[in-house]
Amino acid sequence: MKTAAALGIPATFNAASYFIDRHLPEGRGRKIAIECGDERVSYADLHERVNRFGSALRRNYGVAAGDRVALLLLDTPEFAYGFFGAVKIGAVPVPTNTLWKAPDYRYLLNDSAARVLVINEELLPEFSRIPRAELPFLEHVIVAGARTSSPEDSFAATLALGSPELTAEPCAHDQPAFWLYSSGSTGSPKGCVHLQHDMVICAELFGRGILGITESDRTFSVAKLFFAYGLGNALYFPLACGATTILWPGPPTPAHVYRIVERHRPSVFFSVPTGYGMLLAQDGDFDLSSIRVAVSAGEALPPALFERFKARFQLEIIDGIGSTEALHMFISNRAGAIRVGSSGRLVPGYEARILGDDGVTVAPGEMGNLWIAGESTCAGYWNQPEKTQDTFQDGWLRTGDKYSQDADGYFWYAGRSDDMLKVGGQWVSPVEVEHALMEHPAVRECGVVGREDGDELVKPAAFVVLRDTAAASGELAAELQRFVREKLADFKRPRWVEFIPELPKTPTGKIQRFKLRD
Repeated sequence: MKTAAALGIPATFNAASYFIDRHLPEGRGRKIAIECGDERVSYADLHERVNRFGSALRRNYGVAAGDRVALLLLDTPEFAYGFFGAVKIGAVPVPTNTLWKAPDYRYLLNDSAARVLVINEELLPEFSRIPRAELPFLEHVIVAGARTSSPEDSFAATLALGSPELTAEPCAHDQPAFWLYSSGSTGSPKGCVHLQHDMVICAELFGRGILGITESDRTFSVAKLFFAYGLGNALYFPLACGATTILWPGPPTPAHVYRIVERHRPSVFFSVPTGYGMLLAQDGDFDLSSIRVAVSAGEALPPALFERFKARFQLEIIDGIGSTEALHMFISNRAGAIRVGSSGRLVPGYEARILGDDGVTVAPGEMGNLWIAGESTCAGYWNQPEKTQDTFQDGWLRTGDKYSQDADGYFWYAGRSDDMLKVGGQWVSPVEVEHALMEHPAVRECGVVGREDGDELVKPAAFVVLRDTAAASGELAAELQRFVREKLADFKRPRWVEFIPELPKTPTGKIQRFKLRD
């Protein structure tokens, strides 16, 4: 396991000094750090605006070290100013899901006790549904956008109030820097407390170490900045290397994504399996020749999707797995060493073990529960000691994923621990059945869950999204069952096949199997 000290991170360390301040003395002041539509932000601009926002938070809003600042922001340069401006004064930014609803925002703002909310004007209507009396900790709301009715709380006015000079707050490298809320499959979201050194560790081990990002690269992430995956892809990976990040505040529809790629010419592209599937579903000739590496995470990438994307665009997709708790990827394929269908091998600097339900390490090739250790892992869940104790044990993180590892060190995903099916006394991975179904040319997407038959025994049930919805029929359902039976053991064959227009998914593209079960 790579330690912070081994990566040259000193005991006293403020992340903003590394990601923002050092670029000017290293000669990157005029280089473009952020492109967002027609807007260009140089590293010198970024440095000044981070300083202005941070100093205004401290001097004009009374934000002190340790205070939480919620960021309900779209993917725009203001996100970078708000995030690193808060970090630089020792405050704790809390990126917030822009797709949530008012009750979710009320929960997060009260759970984090955020004193300041920075919000895009487009998101104000949903936030405004919360009576201010129900937000006892919130003191200030700063609005980013063209709103002029309250200039004293506009983002532009806040920048104008701040100073272009700001000395970074001295922090311990293992002091809290920011929180990310992990929306698990059950219960309320959990605040993952990440430390000052965590972003540097991920940037070095995965951004540089696996993807080889350099100063000449241009990154574009379909996953948004409020996700742990997107935060690395589109913010601290490129800033760690002096590269350029391309931001897009709108929805990542295929038309938008193709337009951005063709206009801004990214060299490193990040998406999720659903995103790649949507791109493939869009007919037309599109130029992706600027992309040297395409990355996927969020859910296991079906081999059929990998092959179709490679055939159409001559690009191999690097699949891997990370988590909000670990901040970014800890297992990944890499260019020139892709094993299709696997999550890849361990990212150097992390450790892994696969344990049975009895806590004993399973034999190679056997399925078990994946545990990870690495210094980018968060310090725990805010204000949830029982869940922290259950998830983090002796330096190890319980991922909640079922995995096996082959003799060559490649990890194979079998599903979430609570998604596994026991059929006829044998475990069945829904992911394995889904991958088999995805190889059929009629199938666009699918989700597999357990369903009881007439004898109250659990059997696999498949929900299928077709490429041509008009093709749905009983004959096709029977054909898909036979198709899977030819590829897998008979007990893994879906006993039911239902055609649906779309799968229920999380914002990161993960199938919400509990909704299919319901």
